[in-house]
Order: sequence, then C-alpha cells, then structure tokens
Amino acid sequence: MTELSGLTQEDVEVAAAGVVAAFSQTDTETYFASFSPDATFVFHTEDRRLEQRADYEALWQSWLVEGWRVTECLSSNQSIQLLGDTAVFCHDVLTTINTGETTLERETIVFHRDDAGSLLAVHEHLSPLPDSPESR
Repeated sequence: MTELSGLTQEDVEVAAAGVVAAFSQTDTETYFASFSPDATFVFHTEDRRLEQRADYEALWQSWLVEGWRVTECLSSNQSIQLLGDTAVFCHDVLTTINTGETTLERETIVFHRDDAGSLLAVHEHLSPLPDSPESR
C-alpha cells in the first residue's frame, strides 16, 4: 500500500461539505457513513456525551420517529486546521427543521484519515453561538 501524505484543505472541505449536505437532506445513511463507528459526539442539547456513532444513530432515529426532518442547513465562517492525517473543521451552522424552528450554532468536527485512506469524522461538538436564542 502506498503511504498517504497529510490531509489537504480541499480534502477537508469536501468531507465537511458532504456531512453538511447529508444533514441538510436528512440523509441518514450518507450522514452516518461520514463518521467512524467509534466517533464521539458532544451536543449542548443532550445531557451526556455520545460515546459512539451507534448512540447518535439511536438518538437520530428517535427524532425521525417523532417526525423531525432538516429542511435547510447553511455553513458559514469556516476554519480548517490541518494536522497531518487529522484536521479540525469549525464553522457556524444555521439549521431549519420542518417545524420552522431555526438554530444558529457553532460546530467543530474532527476528521481523521485512517490506514485504509478513508477520511471520516471522529468527533463532533455542537454548541450555541453566543447571542443566539439557544445561548440564553
């Protein structure tokens, strides 16, 4: 197998755009395929850290059963830190769901390229953006 060099800005931009696009379409399969099975998740809306992708998938399924769907997700103010085969992607995310509720949050996604060459998210942290309704 050929040794891979570090990640590029474009690698991370493409991976992040894929995550945002899948989320904005409530495309469950594509969205979760973007995350490593051992990915962790910290969401300000949850009372605990989700220790693996399966935990988040179960939570997501409960939302779908309740009728939840994303109708729009816009990413702005993007920042990427390249760290060899790992990268930290930060952005502001404006999300609207089918009830008309809109949230403005700050999100960090850590991506890592594994030995097989796959670039997957290994951690996601979501917090309210200061001065947004969720932060009050």
